[in-house]
Amino acid sequence: MEPVLIVLIVLVVVAFIALIKTIQVIPQASAAIVERFGRYTRTLNAGLNIVVPFIDRVRNRIDLREQVVPFPPQPVITQDNLVVNIDTVIYYQVTDARAATYEVASYIQAIEQLTVTTLRNIIGSMDLESTLTSREVINAGLRGVLDEATGKWGIRVNRVELKAIEPPTSIQDSMEKQMRADRDKRAAILTAEGARQAAILRAEGDKQAEVLKAEGEAQAAVLRADGEAAAIRTVFEAIHDGDADQKLLAYQYLQTLPELAKGDANKLWIIPSEVGDALKGLGGAFTGLAPNGNGAAPAATAVPVDRPSVPPAAGPRPVDTEKGAARPRVEPSREYPKLDPE
Repeated sequence: MEPVLIVLIVLVVVAFIALIKTIQVIPQASAAIVERFGRYTRTLNAGLNIVVPFIDRVRNRIDLREQVVPFPPQPVITQDNLVVNIDTVIYYQVTDARAATYEVASYIQAIEQLTVTTLRNIIGSMDLESTLTSREVINAGLRGVLDEATGKWGIRVNRVELKAIEPPTSIQDSMEKQMRADRDKRAAILTAEGARQAAILRAEGDKQAEVLKAEGEAQAAVLRADGEAAAIRTVFEAIHDGDADQKLLAYQYLQTLPELAKGDANKLWIIPSEVGDALKGLGGAFTGLAPNGNGAAPAATAVPVDRPSVPPAAGPRPVDTEKGAARPRVEPSREYPKLDPE
């Protein structure tokens, strides 16, 4: 009985193993390659699959999701003979599990080496400044080359990103100094532009203020002239309407005389010769207004005044050489001492 029991146990174990190998469960977004006697038979998709045990063999399972593979920094020489280290990241996806298995031995290693060689070709035709500022151009170039090469491998490269571009330390120091100098230059230019604009605005403000001041003074002068003209016109009309005679003019002369005598520095003042004629007319007017009734004014007490004798003008009258006519003789001015205010 014991050999029979052993055989039964062996059969059960073999049946269990055969059942396990027969039923293959493939997860979602995955695929499996089945080989029969070492030859490709079919590709198992996601779900429950049945294979022939001990005849069919599942070689490998491939993830069909998008994969991200970062590559280590690679030294690349630019066109101006500078060595830069570039980190790249590849985003790819397996579209054909059979091609990814049989067309290339290791598609990840193949993508890495292809990326390095393509990157060196692209960077070698660019200088350092273009390399630092042309990431989109580099990414587009890498993606185009990788798509063309990896298409037959059953792989689609979705994106290629440059994670970092590190120039040498000396170049970094020089770039920082250059950047600092450029910023200082821009700051100096902006400061100068601000000072220039401020000076222009101040000059325009001063100009407008001077123009407004001049316009104000001009308008004030015009208004003052109009006022004076109106006052003169009013006085003239009043005199014309009042029919002023020689007596009124003589009275105005007498009112003006105290104004001429004001001031301590007035040692000598001159009265026009017409004042004498005006005083004669004014004296005749006051004679007719005497209060004693007979028409004679009371005699005023005469105050002796020493008057210097003025010699009459003698000699021939001067002749104007330009017009050939005799010019009027100039009478000497008469000097009168100040009257005693008492």
